Amino acid sequence: MADPVAWVMIEPGWAVRDADGKEIGRVHEVTGDENADIFDGLTIKQGILSKDKYVPSEHVAAIREGEVSQEAVEGLETFTEPAPEEQIVPEGSTWYQRLAWWLTGRNR
Repeated sequence: MADPVAWVMIEPGWAVRDADGKEIGRVHEVTGDENADIFDGLTIKQGILSKDKYVPSEHVAAIREGEVSQEAVEGLETFTEPAPEEQIVPEGSTWYQRLAWWLTGRNR
């Protein structure tokens, strides 16, 4: 068994295992703030046609080289990409492009 590693070492493609050691998917994305050393969680892909599932950090039991173990598989939420916080409108856009963006709410 490999030694434990820090969450910042997790890479896409690592195996995700349940409490029994059975592989339930692969790491797709890791979320957190490396500068503040805050691990938020990760998304896992369980198959080609399946939607990504989100595993919050509090459900991660162990992180070892090449694999992540979690406590429970049941109740994992489907991952939804957060909305962008802001959109930058290019300076060279025309007034009607800006008006269209404003009317459709894309200026936020």
